[in-house]
Amino acid sequence: MQVAREKSRAFEQALKENIEGDVLFDRISRVLYSTDASNYQIEPIGVVLPLHSDDICAVVEIAGSFGVPIIPRGSGSSMAGQTLGAGLILDCAKYLNRIIEIDHAAKIAVVEPGVILDTLNSDLKHLGLMFGPDPASAERATIGGMVGNNATGAHSIRYGLTIDHVLATDVILQDGTTARFEALSLDAFNQRKHADGLEGKIYTRIDEIRDQYAKAIKEHWPSTWRRASGYSLNYLTGFTPGQPPVWHETSTRYPPTAGHNLAPLMVASEGTLAVLRSVTLNLVNTPSANALAILPFNSIAEAAEATPGLLKLQPDAVELIPRSIFERARAIPAYARRMGFLEGDPAAILVVEFEGEDQREASLRAAALPGAKILDHPREMADLWAVRKVGLGLLMSIPGDLKPITFIEDVAVPVEHLADYVRDVEAVLMQNDTYGEWYAHASAGCLHLRPLVNLKTSEGVTQMQEIAEAVLEITLNHKGSISGEHGDGLSHTEFNERLFGAELMQAFREVKQVFDPEELLNPGKVIPASDGFGGPGSLVSNLRYGPEYQTKEPLTIFSHRREGGFAEAVEACTGVGVCRQEHGLMCPSYQATRDEIHTTRGRANALRAAISGVLPSQALTSEQMLDVLDLCLECKGCKAECPTAVDMARIKAEFLHLYQEEHGVPLRSRLFAQINKVAAFSQPFAGVVNQVTQSPIISKIQEQLLGIAKERKLPSFSTKSFQSWFTARHSRNAVHAFNPASLILFVDTYTQYMQPEIGQDAVMVLEALGYAVEVVEGQVCCGRPLISKGLLREARASAQKNIEALSPAAYAGMPIIGLEPSCLLALRDEYLEFFPHDEGAQAIADHAYLFEEFLVRPDESGKRPIDDWGGGLEAGRAALHNHCHSKALVGSEAFTQLFGAMEIDALEIPSGCCGMAGSFGYEKEHYALSQQIGETILFPAVRDARSSGREVLSPGYSCRTQIQDSTGVSAMHPAQFLARSMRLGTAGHRTSVEDRQ
Repeated sequence: MQVAREKSRAFEQALKENIEGDVLFDRISRVLYSTDASNYQIEPIGVVLPLHSDDICAVVEIAGSFGVPIIPRGSGSSMAGQTLGAGLILDCAKYLNRIIEIDHAAKIAVVEPGVILDTLNSDLKHLGLMFGPDPASAERATIGGMVGNNATGAHSIRYGLTIDHVLATDVILQDGTTARFEALSLDAFNQRKHADGLEGKIYTRIDEIRDQYAKAIKEHWPSTWRRASGYSLNYLTGFTPGQPPVWHETSTRYPPTAGHNLAPLMVASEGTLAVLRSVTLNLVNTPSANALAILPFNSIAEAAEATPGLLKLQPDAVELIPRSIFERARAIPAYARRMGFLEGDPAAILVVEFEGEDQREASLRAAALPGAKILDHPREMADLWAVRKVGLGLLMSIPGDLKPITFIEDVAVPVEHLADYVRDVEAVLMQNDTYGEWYAHASAGCLHLRPLVNLKTSEGVTQMQEIAEAVLEITLNHKGSISGEHGDGLSHTEFNERLFGAELMQAFREVKQVFDPEELLNPGKVIPASDGFGGPGSLVSNLRYGPEYQTKEPLTIFSHRREGGFAEAVEACTGVGVCRQEHGLMCPSYQATRDEIHTTRGRANALRAAISGVLPSQALTSEQMLDVLDLCLECKGCKAECPTAVDMARIKAEFLHLYQEEHGVPLRSRLFAQINKVAAFSQPFAGVVNQVTQSPIISKIQEQLLGIAKERKLPSFSTKSFQSWFTARHSRNAVHAFNPASLILFVDTYTQYMQPEIGQDAVMVLEALGYAVEVVEGQVCCGRPLISKGLLREARASAQKNIEALSPAAYAGMPIIGLEPSCLLALRDEYLEFFPHDEGAQAIADHAYLFEEFLVRPDESGKRPIDDWGGGLEAGRAALHNHCHSKALVGSEAFTQLFGAMEIDALEIPSGCCGMAGSFGYEKEHYALSQQIGETILFPAVRDARSSGREVLSPGYSCRTQIQDSTGVSAMHPAQFLARSMRLGTAGHRTSVEDRQ
């Protein structure tokens, strides 16, 4: 053991001395890279994030000298465990993500392996080009990972597989030398045989293997063109057992990469033959127009039966989506809002896509399907594809230990066998007392399936093995491939001998031997390693959750009612890695840092390791764990966009509570958490307090004493509170009893003490629409600042007071309206976690609305409150930055409707979190990151909006503060802008109570 530790330290030191990228050998980093999106967990020796391709050469050479295996990794979203192993993880996603060249005329792109597919396609869009294969993970899938897995997607019947678009690969060979595999003339190919070193041996030996096994390839290859198993020797011989039925390039023979080119061998090799430096890709034209036809079915088998007939219509895709995905999508806010395309309650639907030269042609082709619902509006189609693409994660979002498990999820069979395959497998599942959910690529005979299995029991592990064996036999009977998309990894490698036969497996071994004679490149994948790793038993070995898995559940304040407990809330993360997307709401700290530790997945993996004993027992409340959670902005983007709705904001608050129970609460945290008390104390002396806190000398003192960034100014307070204005006004226009037109205004701390004019304008708007506005006695701060700082006992006490104060109005059916999104939404979210069985809490949650939500909420007749406005309007143009909690839990559709009803020219800035996130951006150690997050999209968009004459709107106090501090633009609350548009009040200006009366 001591020798192993010394070798590891020497290896780490050698790497640090010779490469410029990140070298991570600490325990937390090794834990974070011990899992991917598969069932497995294997802790690596260390992790390297190479800064450039020369770093990769050095890493390969150094690892070879120490005899350490290298496991290449992209975003770690592999389903079969390809990116796991007891070696050195090589993560190319952070730095090696340059698009080196785009040749528009030749339709070629040269990219580094860490380039994200969506990023590439975004850069290509203006040229009318794209990369054809489109896996559902496109927003985080790296090109290197797609090459490793031979990835494809919904449009494979038109664009085939990744292998069909790889023109050349620049690689580092196992001995540290470089090579380029590309299409060559016969003479040039033969010349390469005489190259020095390993490259010459590869050309010589692969030429021999190709000729030797050409006959066996034709005789024993699976009878489906959609394949991600084994090495791609058939592409070297030009043989294919079929082709995509709507292949886009009719003038090119299929497969298009046949000939004297070794690049196809790199595709589906899972990093076992060489390490990628760059890839040259073929590009295709983007479709001119598309339309979707939706066909409902009463069963999966019935939908599968219909698929071959649909292919005769030459569609571009035929995707199957089961009822279960729709049911789970409705439980996750970001996807529930996108379900308008579904009618009725079918057991499954087929989504049939048609391309056209223009929208009319595409729509007419779709309309030719009798009984189909047609979608041809871009937003409708985008909604459907968004739900389809997160199907896998949605299926995984089942609470409890019985989970849909990935191990036979991507079998591909000839499409004419698909219905029989479905029936045969369903019979096997019935025999094993379980069932599974089917979805995905009906057009290509590749329906994904995840049987429900409890791997935390020995019975479940046995069940998994037995089902896999039975499905393999069914697959062989239907002449299919055990993997049509997700690759071999640890799930499928042991089955390749039976899939391809002994002769072809010998060919695969010979390929591996010439490329990697020392078995240092991702050993145990595609073919078993000589030590047995990847061979028989690998399917059920090294399980993340196995019979021995146990957790120590901490005592929590939140109920974690959906998941069942803190451990289950953490385990809800399945590792699919949507949090590694480069755009969107989730995850702002990862988008800024590009570090795995700052993903939702990274945080969940670290916490799970702590509660399950992988890390020492004290790790859960350690300073190292605080560092892991530190950059979570608690934006709730994960709750909305993570397919399994991991709520890291709530988990972090719970963690901070546990941590501070042991270590105490810092003074700065107490001040921010109790901003309501600070504001209430300061407000009577607002003039003096503001003069002091806004002075330059205080900026320096606040950083030194409290750790508040000197670049920030502390909040200023209004000389009059909202309550004083409301009381004075209310006494003249008293409404002493609830009436049908009464509503409650939930007054947050920021409206009460800092910007009461927002509340005043909101009241004027609501009264102008015919409502009597009430403020209930006994209401206190919502507790959101306390929650964000982990002071959960105090937050729960505040929640209890508000439930007592607000529940009578809620029981009476009165709407409760809030102006500050995070405060109002705490009533709908965290209060139910504090009091999951409290009828008053539930009644309040059912009647609590954001200001904009309420104004467009239709009654039974379909009439909305905003429809009652009959007065004149002042023309206005606006740009909206919505609050991250509002975007996550509600969405921005209410604003869209509101501005439409008011005929306001408004656009939404496509930003995620602003970077302020309550107190986060005030804290000196977070200030730079806060600015980086804001500068990504928000700040430039704000500057553009103001320069084009648009008012900038944002409903969040911290958002408005961030915009003001960082751009100098004073953003308005939408209630202010609406009041001005309706010619009410003096929106946007601080005024005295007398002025507003």
